[in-house]
Parts: sequence; C-alpha cells; structure tokens
Amino acid sequence: MRLELRRRALCLLLVLAPLAASAAPADLGGLLTLLAGVKSGEATFTETRQVTLQDMTRTLESSGRLSFAAPDTFVRETLKPRRERLAVAGNTLTMSQGSRSRSVPLDTVPEAQVLVEAVRGTLTGNRELLDRHFTTQFSGNLDQWTLELVPREPRLREQVAHVTVSGVRAALTEVQVQLAGGDRSTMKIVESRVP
Repeated sequence: MRLELRRRALCLLLVLAPLAASAAPADLGGLLTLLAGVKSGEATFTETRQVTLQDMTRTLESSGRLSFAAPDTFVRETLKPRRERLAVAGNTLTMSQGSRSRSVPLDTVPEAQVLVEAVRGTLTGNRELLDRHFTTQFSGNLDQWTLELVPREPRLREQVAHVTVSGVRAALTEVQVQLAGGDRSTMKIVESRVP
C-alpha cells in the first residue's frame, strides 16, 4: 500500500513538474541569457507618437525597418512618412535624411543614448549596459515578458520618464517610451528574420 502511494506520488510529480517549470516566472538573468544568444536580426516597425504642441495633442505615425548585429550595432530606417536613417555602431550615432548625413559620439546626445541603449541593451542581452543606464523591473516569464527601464541619471529622467520593452521569448514585440513632459511613443515590432 505504501509503495503504491509512493509510485502514484512520483507519477504525479513527473506529470506536474514540467507544467510548474514552464509556468514559473523567469528571472531577468534568464531572459538576458536567452536574448544574448541571438546575434543579429531584422524586423519591421510601426510607431505611433502622441505629441502635445500648444495645448493640442497630435498623433504622428511612421513605419520602417530595424536591424541589429551584436555586440553594438543598431539601425532604424524610417520609410514612411519620409525616409530617415539612424545608425549606431559602438559610440557613433549617424543620422541621415535624404542626401544629408551627420555623425556624432552617442554619449554627446544623452537623450538619444537612453533610448538607443534601452533597445540595444535589451536586444543583445547586455546586463552590464542596462544596469549602467537604468533601474530595471522585470515581469512575466520567458514566453511573454516586459522590462520597465527607468534612467538612473536624474537629468535624463527629466527628459525620459521610462522605457518599457516587451517581448516573446528572444523577440522584441513593442517598445514604449514615456517622456517626462507627457509625450509618448509606441513602436510595434514584427520580426522578419533572425539568422
């Protein structure tokens, strides 16, 4: 009788263990390890920005392509409503519009650096980079997760209140930016290829 109860208990444990493991929340370290395993990727995006100008809120929409290559290259190419390109490689930020192009050190444009490092640090699973620039709040599990990133530097928090990055497994699906003044943007990302 006792042996039979042990067998049933063991069978029940074997059946429930995988369910418990998949339902258990993941930690930030596990997510970043998963993300770090992806060395490059391409996606399309659509972005909606809500901007308040002279007590009137306007909604601006754009779309285009994103690409990244570990460890530190990120490109955002806007195709609509007009062509623009923002490329970051290491500490160099290159902005292009039409035939005009300008390159500056990324760390000389702190407001842009916050946004770039939030996306680039998440895409590459770079915990050191994220910890250097943000306090992080992780929620969800590896199948569906959200990272809320708040800039550490008070001067930057006066510009960017927080960045929220959401994803499914190793794919980013949405980036929300809440500016301190109330303006916000939501970028929806659709992965097109991960080699």
